[in-house]
Amino acid sequence: MQTLIVVPTYNEATNIPELAAQLFALGLPDLHLLVVDDNSPDGTADLAEGLNASYPGLVHVLRRKAKEGLGPAYVAGFKEALRLGAANVLQMDADLSHPTHSVPDLLAALKECDVAVGSRYMKGGGVAQEWNLLRKLMSRGGDVYVRMMLGLPIWDTKSGFKAFQRGVLEGVGLDGMSSRGYIFQAEFMYRCYKMGYRVKEVPFIFYERKAGTSKLSISIITEALWRSAWIRLRGKSFAPKAKR
Repeated sequence: MQTLIVVPTYNEATNIPELAAQLFALGLPDLHLLVVDDNSPDGTADLAEGLNASYPGLVHVLRRKAKEGLGPAYVAGFKEALRLGAANVLQMDADLSHPTHSVPDLLAALKECDVAVGSRYMKGGGVAQEWNLLRKLMSRGGDVYVRMMLGLPIWDTKSGFKAFQRGVLEGVGLDGMSSRGYIFQAEFMYRCYKMGYRVKEVPFIFYERKAGTSKLSISIITEALWRSAWIRLRGKSFAPKAKR
């Protein structure tokens, strides 16, 4: 398997068929899709499995028993990606906020790096016009805070649109990651930098979701605030050298 795209879902039945159609229309060789579903009551997992009628053998579904958060869903998905034998792994949201036409850009960047990060905040990137000023300030302010706390030299610390070479997932220590919300993205990147993996940011435009509801909550925001300091403190205890 050359490339596996990992997509965590909870009540995304409306979006998954369109996402799959857009991804497979890209014409990328040996591209597979893994839907990691947290027992969605809207039948997302069943619908995703049914997509194999249109894309035989290319859609995989990992059913989880309960909604446990974004971080645990990604860890489970990454482990499944390794089990399935993917050479490259790409993560993205199910809600079509991450443009599928930027997927080839991230995968192409892996020729020069170990981790390619889709970035809203570097030159050439951007966010949806629907975002109001408060939302933009909160998002950028959150990134500034995380960058300062963790010393991450990237513009988009919370990006959920990334691609990795297989070796990154094998070496980053998935079992040691405990963040549940969006701060999982920063924890993952912090480990990548501490371990010496080569990282490159790739600009993209973030779109507003077309259907369904956002999973952002006060508890997720609160976790991001205190866990950034926890990640930095814990990170002092390990600094393994990545294999190249």
